[in-house]
Amino acid sequence: MTEVEIAYRLLNTGDARQAAARLEAAGATGDAESLIELGVWHLDGRHVPRDLRRSRECFRQAGELGSATGEHIYICFLANGVAAEADWQGANRRLRKLATTDAKAARQIELVEAMALDTCGFPLVRPAGRQLSATPSVWTFDGFASRAECQYLIETAKPLLAQSSVVDPHTGQLRPHPVRTSDGAMFPWASEDLVISALNRRIAAASGTDEPSGEPLQILRYLPGQEYKPHLDALPSQGNQRILTMLVYLNEEYSGGETFFTRTGLKFAGATGDGLLFANTGPVGHPDQNAEHAGLPVVRGEKFIASRWIREQPLMAR
Repeated sequence: MTEVEIAYRLLNTGDARQAAARLEAAGATGDAESLIELGVWHLDGRHVPRDLRRSRECFRQAGELGSATGEHIYICFLANGVAAEADWQGANRRLRKLATTDAKAARQIELVEAMALDTCGFPLVRPAGRQLSATPSVWTFDGFASRAECQYLIETAKPLLAQSSVVDPHTGQLRPHPVRTSDGAMFPWASEDLVISALNRRIAAASGTDEPSGEPLQILRYLPGQEYKPHLDALPSQGNQRILTMLVYLNEEYSGGETFFTRTGLKFAGATGDGLLFANTGPVGHPDQNAEHAGLPVVRGEKFIASRWIREQPLMAR
């Protein structure tokens, strides 16, 4: 029985403190699996207090013990400035070293090297868009992402796809999303690798916003008949509002599935790699009813799209 299995047995008896102590002791003797589990607990604030610095250190130690999983997560933390200053170049160096033995890392390096980036991972040239609508403000960016980047996002998301769901306020259980019938995968800090991180920085540059104000990138898949019914992306409350939405169309081997602005009649079907940026709020920050939009039902094939909601302020300190 592994130390992680023993820790979960202790959790089942209600002894979270002893479970964490068991993982700490195993990690101190070089058990990378225990360090990764402890890193996840501290990241999520599950079973132990949330501690991003301790989480980062656990993943760093696991990586240096030879765990590719630990090293991948630590590289994400390093690039994105989780619990310390962001170090894009340091993350890049570690990824290059990992790429000598790890195919996933090698693929990331191949894609990142094809991007024109500065030393912090931002695009050297701000993406240029063209306006489709003034009210709401809607802009399109032709070829925002390369075909290779789009394929990488699809391949990375596929194993993680799960039915879109929400928490039932009465039962506390997950139930199918009443508005969005797609499958989705999300990429928070621990899985925001250098390719995804560079794309998020590109979105920030295109939208003129700070990168930490973006929510985790989501990849959505729509099968025939699936849709995103008419809705607003803006939140009902005014606290740290979702002011912008960026969509990136990842493929075009489908029919139907257009993005449709229900109040204005604007309909958009992006080619592979095209971006669509639109404002969710009006001049004084209130939700803009003209920004109501839908993802129309897919008629044939599979539609893949990347989505990032952008807040007016950073979500939380990293």
